[in-house]
Amino acid sequence: MIWTVEITIENNGAKETAQLTCDNKAGNGDVTIIFTMQNGLSKTYSDSDFYRCFARTREDNTGIKFLCKGSKVNVHTSSMSSQMSLGLKAYELTLGKAASFDDVIYIFDYDEHNLTNDSAEQRAFFRKWIETEKNDEEEQ
Repeated sequence: MIWTVEITIENNGAKETAQLTCDNKAGNGDVTIIFTMQNGLSKTYSDSDFYRCFARTREDNTGIKFLCKGSKVNVHTSSMSSQMSLGLKAYELTLGKAASFDDVIYIFDYDEHNLTNDSAEQRAFFRKWIETEKNDEEEQ
């Protein structure tokens, strides 16, 4: 299935829209994203799920800020979310707090805080989150 998502990016300090054309049947088991900017630049990226594919897109375009939840330092998929949603859903993690269903986000939803193009920074936060003691109880 192929579909297009419109996202907001920041390019040279100016916000503009871009398109991500997503294909979950690339033929080799991978998914693809075609990143298309308003100026016509278009590049294709592939990986095992959309979260990883979007990471490749961001890493290849370091001068562009992708204003999406999937770009946040504290967003990471789980094995189950990757398999069930092909990486379109992930967890927005908080240090000291166990992840719950309320923390599940859509990676292409708009956000402009705590962003990175470096997936290694996201993995480092995830490792730190794993190692941090969690409080499972709701605060009253």
